[in-house]
Amino acid sequence: MNDASPLSDTGHFDGEARRMEVSCYLIRHGTDYLLFDAGLETSLLGRKLNDRPQSYTLASSLVDQLAVIGLEPDDIVSVAVSHYHFDHAGQLASFPKAKLIIGAADWAALQQPKPPLGAEPPLFDHWLKGDGEVQTIVGDLDVFGDGTVRMLSMPGHSPGSYALLVKLAEKGPVLLSGDIVHLQEQWDHSNIPVWNADRADSLASMDRMQKTAENLGAEIIVGHDPNDLDKLATFPAPSD
Repeated sequence: MNDASPLSDTGHFDGEARRMEVSCYLIRHGTDYLLFDAGLETSLLGRKLNDRPQSYTLASSLVDQLAVIGLEPDDIVSVAVSHYHFDHAGQLASFPKAKLIIGAADWAALQQPKPPLGAEPPLFDHWLKGDGEVQTIVGDLDVFGDGTVRMLSMPGHSPGSYALLVKLAEKGPVLLSGDIVHLQEQWDHSNIPVWNADRADSLASMDRMQKTAENLGAEIIVGHDPNDLDKLATFPAPSD
């Protein structure tokens, strides 16, 4: 982000730049694989960064990364998206057999005549046309029914945005932020991006995430913050 000002509607980042990462997470539960978020679209592979306010590039596709650990797209049982934006749903089409798990409010927005900003076609077309299974959720969801992986409702960034709570056997609980915040430094100043759907909901979700982490002893992983990349094992090594 050559212009990071949109990250705060109170001017906190005016005149500043920030480098950001786009993170996706593969969760193995027994023999099932869940992908949380689907990254930037593959048309950005190898693109050179430029001086536009926001500039994007992609180094490797999810399909190629999965191949490194011997997985194919059809091995992914479900793809859960934190929300409908292009940098979290860009490669959904690579997983047509996967069940899409998405907040009901986001799904409803996608079905309107004019798609939400940042969720333009064809990101969700396969599922919107009825060619793939969709699970829409209201409130929290215990994904596998045993409490180890839970989608936590945290609206605000989008109408139906979510975080993911994963209880790892050795490391313990981690909270994958989605876009509840984009950078760790946003916590201290309650920075709400200008593109968020609802400011009050955004603040409430930030509060919920922090209190959840405190009460459970969970570590928050902010997916866009480069400083958080080393909190989990570096791919392809697993975090146990």
